[in-house]
Formats: sequence, C-alpha cells, structure tokens
Amino acid sequence: MARPASPRPERGRSRGFGALLLLAAMAAAAWLAWQHETGRPMRAANAPPLALIVPPGSSVRDIGVQLHGLGLVRHPGVFQALVVVRGDQGRLRAGEYAIPGGIDLGQIEDKLARGDVVRHVVTFPEGTSLEDMSRIVAGQGLAPAAFLAAARDPAPIRDLDPDAPDLEGYVFPDTYDVSRLPGAPAALVARAVRRFREVIGPDLPAIKAGTLTLRQVVTLASLVELETARPEERPRVAAVFRNRLAKRMLLQTDPTVIYALRKAGRYDGNIRKEDLEIDSPYNTYRYAGLPPGPIASPGRASLQAAVHPAAVTDLYFVSRNDGSHEFSRTLAEHQRWVNLYQRNRGAPPPSPSASAGASGAPSPSSVPPR
Repeated sequence: MARPASPRPERGRSRGFGALLLLAAMAAAAWLAWQHETGRPMRAANAPPLALIVPPGSSVRDIGVQLHGLGLVRHPGVFQALVVVRGDQGRLRAGEYAIPGGIDLGQIEDKLARGDVVRHVVTFPEGTSLEDMSRIVAGQGLAPAAFLAAARDPAPIRDLDPDAPDLEGYVFPDTYDVSRLPGAPAALVARAVRRFREVIGPDLPAIKAGTLTLRQVVTLASLVELETARPEERPRVAAVFRNRLAKRMLLQTDPTVIYALRKAGRYDGNIRKEDLEIDSPYNTYRYAGLPPGPIASPGRASLQAAVHPAAVTDLYFVSRNDGSHEFSRTLAEHQRWVNLYQRNRGAPPPSPSASAGASGAPSPSSVPPR
C-alpha cells in the first residue's frame, strides 16, 4: 500500500512568508497609527494657544487626561505610552504651559520634559502697599485673596521683627516672574521677603548698633520712599525725620494720613484739613513718633537712607513743585520757601505723590512744629 505524499517544502515556506507579511503589515499599521497619534498636530497652526496647568505631583496619566480634555490627544494612554517609549518617566515638570496650534503630541511632550513653562512678570513699584500689591497680582491672573492671606502672616520675618502683625514693608519692591500654579501667590510673597532679607542683610549690624529697631528703620524708610522720588534727596529727607524725632517734634507727613484713611476706607484720592484729625496711630499729625509700622514697601535707596541719613540739621522741607524740595534748618527760613513755592499766586499745585505737604495741609514742609 502506497504512503500518502508529505507536504511540499515550498508550501510550508509560503505559509511562513505569509505570516511574516501579515506581521509586517500589522507592524506598519501600528507604526502609522502611532505616527498619526503622536506626530500629527490635532489643531490647526493658527489656533490660539491652550493653557495646560500641571500641578506638582501630577502623574503621567493625570497629564494625559488633561491633554485629552483639551483635545490634544485621542486617548490618555497614548501620551502615557509616548512618555514610556521616550524614557521620560519622572522628567515631566510641573508648571503652566502654553500649547500653540500646529504642534504634535511629541512636541508637547518635549515641552513638558524641558520645563518650557510660561512665566508671568509681576512688578511691585517702590512705595507700594500690600493692598496695592494684591491688585497688581490680580492683573496677572493670581488670586489677590491668597496673596493677602500670605502677606498677613508675619512668620517669615518674625526673627527680625517680633512685633510685626503682617508683612507690610517687608515684601520687597522688585520684578518677579511667577506662574499661575496653585500656591503661586504665597510663593511670590515668600520670594519677595527673601529678597528683602538679602537687601537689608548688609545693614543689619549698623541697625543693631543704632537707636532704631529694624521695624522703625523700615517704617522710616517707607516715609522717605513716599516723600521724594529723587534718590539724592532721600538721605536728607531721612535726616529731617530723624532730627524731628530727636527733638520730639511731630513728623506731620501726609503719606501717613493717606495710609490711615485707606485703612479706614475713607480715602478718595484727596486729603482735606479735617482728615488730619483722623484718630489713627498712623496719623503723624496727632501722634508723636513714628507710625506703628511701615506704610509701604521701601526700596533699597530709601532703606539705606533710613540707616545712613545725611549729616544735616534740617527740620523742614517744602516742594518746589517739580518733584524736588527745598530744605531748611529754621522755621523762619522754611516759611520763606513756603511763601515762594506754595503761596504765590499762580504757583502750580504740588503733587501729593511727590512731596511733603502736597495736600496744602500742615506738614514738616508747611507749618511750625507743635
């Protein structure tokens, strides 16, 4: 009896070749699908940027879910797979990202791995109060309430100023780059206080050896900051206040009245004579000595002027109506300058933000000491 014929080797080889072709086709299809998912932009090049906020501690899946919600990937798992393929686990950085139109998932992953975050610039001008700073941060999309909550906690400065009820005067006026991550307002406050400590650090030995505490120095510097914008005048303005303190004269400076009115919710942009009677410890027309604390954040020059005032005996100054001031040692001399600059007919009114006595009310620049 004849045996059945065995399969031909050619048929086996053809089946194996077909399987290889199938695998190759599947691999090609998978590669094309992968390229389609990761290498093809989901949005047009002219589409506006999308904001992607990656909080600290976010997982790769968390980020994938966000990207899916923004329409930047069809499935969160695709982004997870891309991160694994590239070996970027643990390298994606928290922050705020602007995702422009026309970029693919691979380019998005590159941005996160590089930490190519959006930075917002916040500038606090010299002489800015905490309330004003809160409005500035609000303009950059940060929560003003969170900023003020952090600024009302004196803990970051307590070792230098045990009596501080808040951080008024200690949030240093400068330019800072910030993000919009949760916790950014508090981080900004902490950073600005560290900047204050850096600036004041070299003068701490002189302050400890002097007659004023750090709190009093910063308070004096805040008055100097708000009384003159001229750097060359700051040591002399500081000297006037120091000389008046030494003689137990009222400081009689308008910025303290403005601060008291603002705290009471009564300031409308003008000071009237009746405002000089506001019952506030910040009102230097009624209460002797320095106010109980800073009324704004002074800059470096004003801080240094408060620590190192000019060696003069001046007790008065009056605005020349151009941002500069005339200084006097005696009341008679001072009154002559007042008559020249502020009482002559046709003289332009002084600016309340530039000089003492700008409201026309009594001050070191316009009345005798009490």
